[in-house]
Amino acid sequence: MKKAKKPVFFVVLICILAFAYLTFFGIHTYYGDTKKVYIKGADEIRWGIDIQGGVNATFEPAAAEEGTDQPDFDDITKDDMDAAKSIIEQRLVGLNITDSEVYVDYTKKRIMVSFPWQAGEEDFDPESAVAELGETAMLTFRKGAEKTGEQVLTGKDVKKATAYADTDKTSGASGYAVSLELNDSGKEAFGNATTELAASRGQISIWMDDTCISAPSVNEPITDGSCRITGNFTWNEASSLANKINAGALPFKLATTSTNIISASLGEGALNAMLLAGIIAFCIIAIYMMIFYRLPGFVASIALFGQVVGTIACISGFFPNLPSFTLTIPGIAGIILAIGMGVDANVITAERIKEELNHGKTLNGAIELGYKRAWSAVFDGNITVVFVAVILMGAFGPTDSVFGTLLKPLFSFFGASTAGTIYSLGYTLLVGIILNFVFGIFCSRLMLASLSKFKFLRNRKLSETANCMEVRR
Repeated sequence: MKKAKKPVFFVVLICILAFAYLTFFGIHTYYGDTKKVYIKGADEIRWGIDIQGGVNATFEPAAAEEGTDQPDFDDITKDDMDAAKSIIEQRLVGLNITDSEVYVDYTKKRIMVSFPWQAGEEDFDPESAVAELGETAMLTFRKGAEKTGEQVLTGKDVKKATAYADTDKTSGASGYAVSLELNDSGKEAFGNATTELAASRGQISIWMDDTCISAPSVNEPITDGSCRITGNFTWNEASSLANKINAGALPFKLATTSTNIISASLGEGALNAMLLAGIIAFCIIAIYMMIFYRLPGFVASIALFGQVVGTIACISGFFPNLPSFTLTIPGIAGIILAIGMGVDANVITAERIKEELNHGKTLNGAIELGYKRAWSAVFDGNITVVFVAVILMGAFGPTDSVFGTLLKPLFSFFGASTAGTIYSLGYTLLVGIILNFVFGIFCSRLMLASLSKFKFLRNRKLSETANCMEVRR
């Protein structure tokens, strides 16, 4: 605590305010009608179907064509339909769409998908919205850069593609890259093709139907089924390429048979009213904290503001390596619940500080011991909520997500369920609790210890008014 000098409070406050400005307004430039976004703002948030409305699309297996790998309709199995459903769910998450509903009709072999509108899109076009879902076409790898090149692999041979930060300086590339892992069915063919092309640094192009999505050069033979696609990728470019490769690994080609608009159940007017109510409620909470806890309450209010800002940043896609997520009504409830946990943590800490002061401790000593003794109670209360959030994200998120895979043995006893609205609740709750530790514990402790160095804030009248910070001299 001795390291928290007087300027620390102002440094932390300025950082929070600057973070808030960038989170709400972002950084972007215009060149004519073209908008280039450097940091996403709050207007980039994708609202859920329940708030903004969206589109419903039905996909069916495309008709088999001669000379293609498309199976006949009768040959498509339940496992094939489940695989297609899983890939579509993952593709939706890759497009930052977490409020989605994906259902399978095994009898008619249809996949029904519902997802929200794009943020800021006024003239909603169902056809373009379905196109935004991504190319769910057949994926092929071919020798050379032309579509007529010899086919090496298909989507069935691809196990997984992942975007990552390229820190291997020997690759000659900077920024980001894509790692590619193949199934056993594709290792030998890929190894033979790369051995042949490595001598002349030839290319292997990646095609989504008739569209080339990448054409990397082959630097060396790849026989273990694991390779990297490097280049001057940005994170968005690398992530987009990985998502397209994963989305293309379908057991069959899909065709869109129908699309229709879903009306919002809430509406823009109700959304604005809800946001206004949230601002008023936050102000009331801040006033309450400052009246009853004065200095700790003032610091707690700043910490809560930072927690809210951090949550919005995690939703909007402020952080380049952290994808944006759809915000639904349950997601907003998760933010409110996390704020409540933050208030609870600050109240526990303030009461602990008060107890230490009543036992004759100095102000600095009371602050240090108050945070130390409140930590176990705050941690226990928050960690249980983290478990709940993880279970919600695993149960109601995509089946191939991290939490869905981790908790698969548990959920195998229950029926399949994907409800993006509840997934949003788990996400905002998890993010809010993590930020509560950052702002409600770490930052508030620094700010309070810093303010305690100012003589006028140690005044007995200021402390006795709230009956909280009684400084014993």
